[in-house]
Amino acid sequence: MAEPKYTQILWSVPEPGIALITLNRPDRLNAFTATMITEWVDAINRVKTDRALRVLVVTGAGRGFCSGADVSGEPGTGLHWTDEKKDAKPIDRRNVLREGVQKIPRALVDLDKPYIAAINGVCVGGGMEMANMCDIRIASTQARFGEIFMKLGSIPGDGGCYFLPRIVGIAKAIELICTGDIIDAQEALRINYVSKVVPPDQLLPAAMELARRLAKGPPIAVGMAKRLIYRAWDMEMNTALEMTELMTYMNMTTEDREEAKRAKREKREPVFKGE
Repeated sequence: MAEPKYTQILWSVPEPGIALITLNRPDRLNAFTATMITEWVDAINRVKTDRALRVLVVTGAGRGFCSGADVSGEPGTGLHWTDEKKDAKPIDRRNVLREGVQKIPRALVDLDKPYIAAINGVCVGGGMEMANMCDIRIASTQARFGEIFMKLGSIPGDGGCYFLPRIVGIAKAIELICTGDIIDAQEALRINYVSKVVPPDQLLPAAMELARRLAKGPPIAVGMAKRLIYRAWDMEMNTALEMTELMTYMNMTTEDREEAKRAKREKREPVFKGE
């Protein structure tokens, strides 16, 4: 597969099986534009379709992870431009989100591979929404988080009212969203928003170490487990158990399952090929 040519993100495969997206507008604290969203979605889709890639990590260049939409940038990134178009039709206002930033969660909905955020600094507004969409979040001690929409007289437009309660619970999500409070990395750890807090120079190594462990796992089983975790969240229990039965029996037919049994007999580490 040809290497992509991006202008607002950096793409790399630093180790076998691990893809890294670096949001690359450090002068704007990695505020996203329509261009960045398009490139980000393309990178996610590359990971989906490349069987050799098993884990995706996202981080930011410079001092910030992501400060949200660049309201001084390209039209179509957020709702700001419709504020000046008093004659804009309701459907056009809705489509700003649907055809813009919401492309990210829609691309992620069927990404069965683990998605890790290495949050290096400012992570507010739409930037926190982007972090909410990740499966696992690791933060630098310099990270700051905030659902600051209420301070702008708005509500989270990128899915925050869906994702955040599933991470920190309904009460805390309402508090964070409705106050717009900024919290530091230690508070984010206390409320289980992030899994780990590390010094800045250890952030990417910590994220890569976790990615390395996940990449060594059986990719089919990992993908099934991730899908089941998300799908079962809103399911009635018996439906979730039936889905578990089907996935379990499907996984038992894979070569990875046989390799795990061989490795156990031979007292060695298994080598999973995703077959």
